[in-house]
Amino acid sequence: MLPDFRVRQRDYLLEIARALTQELDQKKLLARILKIAIEMLAGQAGLIALRDLSADGWRVATAHGIPPAFLRYLEPLLAEERAAELNVEELNRMLKELTYTASMGLLNGTGLPLSAHGRVIGVIFIFRSYPDLFSSNDQQLLQSFADQAAIAVYNAQLYGQVSYEKQRLDALIDSAADGILILNADHTIERVNDAFESIYGKTDAEIRGHKHEEVIRWTHKLQGQTLEEAEADGWPLTRNAHLYIEGDLVRNFPLPIPVGITYAPLLTDDGKLRNIIVTVRDITHFRTAEQIKATFVSVVSHELKTPVALIKGYASTLRRDDARWDKHIIQDSLTVIEEEADRLTRMIEDLLDASRLQAGGLSLNRTDISLAAIAARLAERFQTQTKSHTLSVDFPKPFPIILADETRVEQVLSNLISNAIKYSPGGEIRISGEARPEQVIVTVSDQGTGIDPRDLPHIFDRFYRADKAVRHTKGAGLGLYLARAIVEAHGGRIWVDPQPDQGARICFSLPR
Repeated sequence: MLPDFRVRQRDYLLEIARALTQELDQKKLLARILKIAIEMLAGQAGLIALRDLSADGWRVATAHGIPPAFLRYLEPLLAEERAAELNVEELNRMLKELTYTASMGLLNGTGLPLSAHGRVIGVIFIFRSYPDLFSSNDQQLLQSFADQAAIAVYNAQLYGQVSYEKQRLDALIDSAADGILILNADHTIERVNDAFESIYGKTDAEIRGHKHEEVIRWTHKLQGQTLEEAEADGWPLTRNAHLYIEGDLVRNFPLPIPVGITYAPLLTDDGKLRNIIVTVRDITHFRTAEQIKATFVSVVSHELKTPVALIKGYASTLRRDDARWDKHIIQDSLTVIEEEADRLTRMIEDLLDASRLQAGGLSLNRTDISLAAIAARLAERFQTQTKSHTLSVDFPKPFPIILADETRVEQVLSNLISNAIKYSPGGEIRISGEARPEQVIVTVSDQGTGIDPRDLPHIFDRFYRADKAVRHTKGAGLGLYLARAIVEAHGGRIWVDPQPDQGARICFSLPR
């Protein structure tokens, strides 16, 4: 039979071995190993120091029987010892001198390095309060604990590294702007990021565990194959065989969403499919941009052609050598040419303003301005352009002077008045002002048929023109879009004040 001491030694080592497979908390495991080592070697105190790779020194990972005040004194000294130049005997001597000087009563001690895969990763020290030297058996016994401690540290470091990489990967996935799904080889969804939750309209718990084909469903496809179709054709044939599909995705909202989905396979070393990384990109703004582009080409090409054709037609007519025109006809023709040239100029300026907005906003030249004076001036100007309307101005006196860009504010009012003339058959067009403590409000109202409720959500959109406007008036659909941009650049807002069967009423506010 083994001596009781050896039995205890065996049991302790077995206990530590079991703990190595069950405990991933490095600090707890090292504390257990140190306590057992002190007990088996009949010591009174001990410590385990590990390499501090960030500082190229040493730090106390765990200690037993050593006062905290002494540890606070010891740690800076250990930190100064270069990790790559460890001398266990010298460090042992320093520790014994320090404990003796500190009157801790620790007269003898021994230490061994903790080595893993040929690299020293730490040291273990055991101290006694009596002068007996540590025997070779003590050293062998301590070595066994040192070996166990080294395994514990190495495993904990590996686990920490894996945990860090997982945390970093999770952070990258969750911070991605695109939706991400990770599938098993059988298409079961293992991982869902926050962006996909937002796109799809369901939580991680509601998506994870479901099959890919239960979640990714299409109202219609614009290009590419589905994952199931591609796999039926043999996908993936290579490690980098990415698959792309674009279309409208069914989701947990009333309307589908246009998306582009990329599938990237993860293969094992022997070429078997392990996972599929699915990247889902919301392409709504790309689709919108394409629609705007198409609208721009259609509207602008038509609107630019009309004044150019009129200018060319009247100019060609006046240049005919076989006809003599009286002064009245020549004057009327030149008037049309001038008006169409002005319209062309305004349209080009609006297009340039729209381009500036898209590029980064409008620049404002703020000065003290009188809204009442601007309104009166514009009313007088526009009155000469219409015989079926009466323009009136109603601003209380005195009306506040505000800080704003006069040219831009005049542009807003001009667009609103011009629209009122275009879209109302006649009657009064009223420009009124209201002064409030923190803002002023300007309203332009007419006596036309008003704005169709179906058009209300879109009238301030770029290139938007109501069906009635398309049929009966000219324009590129930029006036109200630019008006909103100018008002908002001043810190105000613009809106439609609904008044059924009482004409259109558009208001905007500017800060005082």
